[in-house]
Amino acid sequence: MTTGGIRGDTFELLRAAEEKSNAPRGLTPKQIVAELDRYIIGQHKAKRAVAIALRNRWRRRMVPEELRDEIAPKNIIMIGPTGVGKTEIARRLSRLAGAPFVKVEASKFTEVGYVGRDVESMVRDLVELGVKMVQDEEKERVRIEAEKAAEERIVEALMPATATDPEIAGDDSGRMEYTGIGGMREKLRMLWRKGKLDNYMVEIETSAQAMPFAQIFSAGGLEEVGFNLSEMMSNIAPKKTSRRKVRAREAYNLIAQEEAGKLIDQDAVKTKAIERVEQSGIIFIDEIDKIASRGSAHGPDVSRQGVQRDILPIVEGSTVVTKYGMVRTDHILFIAAGAFHMTKPSDLIPELQGRFPIRVELDALTKGDFIKILKDPENSLTRQYKALLATEKIEINFAEDAIEEIAEMAQRVNESTENIGARRLHTIMEKVLEDISFDAPEKQGEKLLIDRAYVQMKLKDTVANVDLSRYIL
Repeated sequence: MTTGGIRGDTFELLRAAEEKSNAPRGLTPKQIVAELDRYIIGQHKAKRAVAIALRNRWRRRMVPEELRDEIAPKNIIMIGPTGVGKTEIARRLSRLAGAPFVKVEASKFTEVGYVGRDVESMVRDLVELGVKMVQDEEKERVRIEAEKAAEERIVEALMPATATDPEIAGDDSGRMEYTGIGGMREKLRMLWRKGKLDNYMVEIETSAQAMPFAQIFSAGGLEEVGFNLSEMMSNIAPKKTSRRKVRAREAYNLIAQEEAGKLIDQDAVKTKAIERVEQSGIIFIDEIDKIASRGSAHGPDVSRQGVQRDILPIVEGSTVVTKYGMVRTDHILFIAAGAFHMTKPSDLIPELQGRFPIRVELDALTKGDFIKILKDPENSLTRQYKALLATEKIEINFAEDAIEEIAEMAQRVNESTENIGARRLHTIMEKVLEDISFDAPEKQGEKLLIDRAYVQMKLKDTVANVDLSRYIL
């Protein structure tokens, strides 16, 4: 018996593995592409590639355990000019996966032995993000319990703060009249839940946190020394506490966060975060073309090759020491991107090329793409500007001919100057709406229509003058 081209016993094995792992079935490749289409125009080849890579991560979790560790992620290189959607694809993919995601620029790293950021810092950044994600999830899990504890502490703090208030204490003389402490406490709790005590000033105790040593050292590329010293000093030096007066609602929020932290098992958070990073983390390495070597044996190319050699073991699979523990990079998905104007992927060292088996070339954007970018996505530029100006009680609408004109001008400027893709639309939209945005507070209640004539009037001189376009658009 077969099921959809899969042998029946294999299918049953996969289904049993899924049930045992309690893992969600996850999005299919078509669903992933459909989700990406909501925010990104075009680039279907790149979307298909990342959708398959993401689905393969789920498939890997479903295979028998003895084979699971042998399946390596299929890392991707996206090739294309700036502003065509490389970073946005990777960023949206991480949101779909609910996975820890960091974006780094390859050109910011230096070879081991030089002052600057070492390549292992990308993994440490990913772990920091993973820990924060798990902490936020755990805080949400214990939120109700933490809020109950915070409410008790706020009620205790409000008792002296409201003792002289005749409306609460009981009479005009300011004397506290109530049937016992418990009765007053219940009265305050009732008023607090109705929101009537939010603006009372209460005194709370807070911990003063100095800048961690890890942050101080990271500026010089000494992250590992920094976090080791920070952890050591935090164990030796006592925490400083200070008392301050704040409004009751602000105090409640601070106390709720503190109580949530007490309810969380930090060791379990670290363990879970490291597992999530190792199994589903995504690192996006931008500007990888900037460290590609063109065959020179001296000069800056030597340093570029050194950075490539440092990145290689992390992409291949190695163990990185972080302040939360040892992290293996064998199954982290790496997505690299670069314009490759002056170089090509084959200029990377062969070993690194081999760790990025999937190559996807992204298309340059056309006028039609610009029109779709302005109108179709859920976060389209026209919707963003309409929402921004709506805060000033101004209603703006974009005529179809205005959108076509903006798209045509973006394409023309990209062709005559530097091609920066969809980022050109941001510059042109700012120029078109500059006067409206400046005068918005004085134009409340107005309805404005942006048409082709208005766009041409605002941009005519700038677009016609190529030299001026280079600086303004």
